[in-house]
Amino acid sequence: MASAGLYRRTLPPPSIEFSSAEGKRIFTEALAKGTMNGFFKLISYYQTQSEPAFCGLATLSVVLNALAIDPGRKWKGPWRWFDDTMLDCCEPLDKIMSQGITFGKVACLARCNGAKVEAFRSDQSNVDDFRNRVISCSSQEDCHVIVSYLRTPLNQTGSGHFSPLGGYHAERDMVLILDVARFKYPPHWVPLTILWNALNTIDQDTGQHRGYMIISRLNRAPSILYTVSCRHEGWGSVAKFLTEDVPLLLKSEDLKEIPEVLSVVYKSPPAELREFITWIAEVRRQEDGNLTLSEEERGRLAIKADVLEQIRSTALFNHVIKWLDSERSCCDTIANLGDRDTLSALAARVCCQGADLLTGCRLSGGNCCSKIDVKHLNVDSENPVTLISGTVTTTGYNSEQGVDVLVPLCLRKPSSLCLCNEGQCIGMHPSTADVLTVLLFALPLHTWSGIKEEKLRIEVASLITTEDLPPLLSEEVLFLREQLHFLMTDNGAPST
Repeated sequence: MASAGLYRRTLPPPSIEFSSAEGKRIFTEALAKGTMNGFFKLISYYQTQSEPAFCGLATLSVVLNALAIDPGRKWKGPWRWFDDTMLDCCEPLDKIMSQGITFGKVACLARCNGAKVEAFRSDQSNVDDFRNRVISCSSQEDCHVIVSYLRTPLNQTGSGHFSPLGGYHAERDMVLILDVARFKYPPHWVPLTILWNALNTIDQDTGQHRGYMIISRLNRAPSILYTVSCRHEGWGSVAKFLTEDVPLLLKSEDLKEIPEVLSVVYKSPPAELREFITWIAEVRRQEDGNLTLSEEERGRLAIKADVLEQIRSTALFNHVIKWLDSERSCCDTIANLGDRDTLSALAARVCCQGADLLTGCRLSGGNCCSKIDVKHLNVDSENPVTLISGTVTTTGYNSEQGVDVLVPLCLRKPSSLCLCNEGQCIGMHPSTADVLTVLLFALPLHTWSGIKEEKLRIEVASLITTEDLPPLLSEEVLFLREQLHFLMTDNGAPST
C-alpha cells in the first residue's frame, strides 16, 4: 500500500550529487586545489531545516555554528547553540513558517547574532564578482557564502531557497550547494553560471533581486547597547516613513532652524517608532540575596555607560533634548515618542525578555512577570547601576525563574524627560532623548540632502557625521545603519 506524502526528489541535471562517484571526484580535485577549506567547518554543523519554510534560518544556523559564534542564550539544557527555531528576533517564527523569510531579514539576523555581513543583490553585482568572492571564501575557513536563489533555473521543484556553499571547483567552474532541505535534495555540485542565473531573479514577495552574502565572524559584540527591532508588524511602516516620507517632507518644507528639522522627523511619526530601536540589557539568573556584580558585568555595564555618555556629549543630543523640552511644555503631540511607561512597567517587560534569553524560549502573554523589584546599586560610584529583579513563570511548565536585569543608572537633573524620586531624576537608560539621537545618527545620509537652505543642510550634516564620534559610539551607529540598510532594501527603499 502506498504511503502518503513524498520521499525525496530525484536530483535533476545539471546538478551532480555530492556522494556520487563523479561528485566525489570533483570534491577530491577541488580539495587538492585548496578551494574546499571552508567545507569541513560547514559539514561539521550541517543540518536539515526543521520546517519547510525555514531554509533561511537553517542556513544561517549552520554558518553561525561553523564560525563558532556564541549565541549568548540557551538552546536546550545548559547548552548555548544556534538552532533554526532560535532565530526569531527579526520575524516571528509562525510568520516565517507560513511565508518564509526575506533576503534582507536573513542578513539582518546574521548581523544581530554576531556575524559580519556583506550582502550583494544580483543587480548590485555580476557573475565575475560572485565567482571571485566564492573563490576567496572557499580558500579559507573563516568566511562562508550564503546564496538566495530560485530553484527553477536548476530544474528543481519549488521556488525561492537559501543554502550555504561548501566549496568551488575551478576547472569545471562548479560550486557545491549544501542544500538544507535534505529531505528533498542531497548536497550537489552545480555550474556557477547557472547558479548565478538562479540568484539573478526577482523575489515576488519583495520585488527585489535575490543575491548572496559573505558571512564571517565579527570580532566584537554585535551591538553594545542598541538594536533595530523589526519583529513587530509595524516596522515596515516605520521604515517607509524614515526612508521615503521624511526625505520628501524635508524637501517640501521651507526649513530654517534645527528644531524645525526635528519637528518634521518626530512630531507626527508612526506609533511604532518608539519601539523601532530598542536597547540591550545585561541579564543574569537571580541569586539569593546576591547584589554584587562580577568583573565581567561591571566591565560590560561600564562600556554601556560610556556609550550613553558619549551620546549625551554630542551637539545633536543637546538639540534633541531642547526640542523635546520645548514640545512637551506646549503640547502633547509627541506622545508616540515619550517615556510613557512607568519604571515598574518597563522593569516587568525587560524582566520577561531576560527570561526568554536565559531559558531559550519565547514566553507568551503580557503578565508573565511578578515580584518586580527595582534597586539602585553603587549610586555614589563612577558607574551606578539599576538592578531589576523579578520572578517569571513559564507558561505550561509550572516553573519559576528568578531573573536580574542590569542597566546603567540614569542620574540627571530633574526635568520633564525623566522619572523623579525625591527631587532627583533616577530611572533606566536609555531615555527618549538618547534613542532619538541615535536614530538620527543612524538614518541614511541621503535623508538630509533635500533640505533647501544650504546653511541648514551643512549644519545638519555636521551634526550627524560619524567622523568625529568616539570609536564606541561610531561602531554603535554604523551597526544600526547596516541593520537599517538590510531592512530598508527589502522594502525597495533607497538606503545609500
